[in-house]
Amino acid sequence: MPDLLQVAQDLERFGAQGITVHPRPDERHIRYADVQMLAETVQTELNVEGNPTPKFMDLVLDVNPTQVTLVPDAPDALTSNAGWDTVAHQAYLKDIIADLKKQGIRTSIFLDSNPAMVEAAQATGTDRIELYTETYAKTYTANKNKAIAPYIETAQKAQALELGINAGHDLNLENVGFFTTHLPGLLEVSIGHALICESLYLGFENVIPMYLQRLQP
Repeated sequence: MPDLLQVAQDLERFGAQGITVHPRPDERHIRYADVQMLAETVQTELNVEGNPTPKFMDLVLDVNPTQVTLVPDAPDALTSNAGWDTVAHQAYLKDIIADLKKQGIRTSIFLDSNPAMVEAAQATGTDRIELYTETYAKTYTANKNKAIAPYIETAQKAQALELGINAGHDLNLENVGFFTTHLPGLLEVSIGHALICESLYLGFENVIPMYLQRLQP
């Protein structure tokens, strides 16, 4: 409880346009077996994120999701904390992406808001980039225009190179609207932790009275 597959179906029914999962080597967020079951259940889009280790590549080539987002997480990383250096890892990413695209899987590369990395990303053959938005979220309250400026510059570079633009990390109900309306060419956002926290809190007002009602003598 909750039933993972039922939750995925319900989220789609409530309006989610896709389901994103990030299977890590220790499977602390989601198990590899869960991803295989989700691939048979999700009716919208399944986006699988992760570092393209041999085990990860075996998984995604087996389940054939709509999109694979390549993230340079170290095995012991608590959470995603940096984008790819697409200059240093261009040849490596190019080979990985070629294998994914042979199966018709849309690809995305996790990037910091750095226009210098976009051109090298385009050379890998990727379909999209995903902008790592932690810095935006951390600085949004102090100065939202300053916070989004490097993301706009990076997005404009991606558009010029005909790359699709995704975004994710620390986006929430407070900051996602400004980001969405100001970022050119944005196609997709992945929101996990904040969505769950907000859903829990917004649900308390309904659930607590339901318990109180059932506890009446």
